[in-house]
Amino acid sequence: MFTRDTDPRGARITRCMTGCGPQAPSSRVRIIDMSIEPVPLQDSSAAHAAGEPTRTHVLAAGDLLAVFEPMRGMVCVSLKHRGEEILSRVASNPAASFDEVVSGIALRYPFANRVRNGRYAFDGRCVQLDPASSWLSTDVNGTPSDGVRPSRLDWRVVEASDRRLRARISWTRDELLQVFPFPHDVELSATLDGLGLTIAVAVLANAEARVPVSFGLNPRLTLPGLPREKWRLSMPAMAGIVLDEQLLPVGERTPLPPYDGRLADLDFDHGFALPTTGATMSLEGNGRRISIDFADHFPYAWIEASSAVDSVTLAPMTAAPDALRSHEDLPVVVAGERFTATCRIRVESTSNSLH
Repeated sequence: MFTRDTDPRGARITRCMTGCGPQAPSSRVRIIDMSIEPVPLQDSSAAHAAGEPTRTHVLAAGDLLAVFEPMRGMVCVSLKHRGEEILSRVASNPAASFDEVVSGIALRYPFANRVRNGRYAFDGRCVQLDPASSWLSTDVNGTPSDGVRPSRLDWRVVEASDRRLRARISWTRDELLQVFPFPHDVELSATLDGLGLTIAVAVLANAEARVPVSFGLNPRLTLPGLPREKWRLSMPAMAGIVLDEQLLPVGERTPLPPYDGRLADLDFDHGFALPTTGATMSLEGNGRRISIDFADHFPYAWIEASSAVDSVTLAPMTAAPDALRSHEDLPVVVAGERFTATCRIRVESTSNSLH
């Protein structure tokens, strides 16, 4: 059981007694041991030096151009290759808010995917998330999904140039601690070169608390100028995570062979465990290949693709779906240390044209 101290900001945090779920440490928890190094804060413009907010920031290199919105969750709202947009922003409602739009590349924090019943426990604390909270994202079933709404996160730009953007947020606001009661800092850096965009997310456990790690990124990709059914999808051999009707894990996995073929009418809304560090998935067609490299500490993926929408999400995740509750292979950063996960979106021209 747990006591219930209701808070209107979206969660109840309680001291665990019994029945709150698994508690760390356990055999399923991975302790991360990487010392925090001092991070220099650099502002490359007078506006940043004066502390003024940055509404948008453009990175440009070679044939690529990326646009980020630091004031709205550090979301990458555009990535263009040779002038053509390769990120999709999809909204079923034309009047949808920024958070309701499935947009570009967003950080899903402090958890990617879903938390069963909106309840989890860690280090003696129980959290009951409120799906009605304006701070949280939910799925169609009302299950808390993908963490805090991006526009609620107050990122501070600490470095900006024409090829690099770095921002930081301190997880110390009461509203944030009601959702995830572990004070720490998060740093997101984006670096663009002529071949791709590298995104690194660091969790800095610079307070007394240990910090469980369960975030993800959700690059939603599109191939302009070619019908979806002709897109070519490439995936490595993986273990499919068996899900229930609410798209939550049931504790089983199924080995799956590699796939390299047309997307056709395939639909996806599934989680996968990757076989090795450095796995790659890609979309190809109309003279372009877009690859997602799961470079460091992204051992899981969620793939979402509906035949009704011309986009595919190949989402890197640091932990399994529902890991905050199950503690399955859950990374944990101890006080004074840091954890960094990195993915890279590579874009290249190919000899294949309209097929």
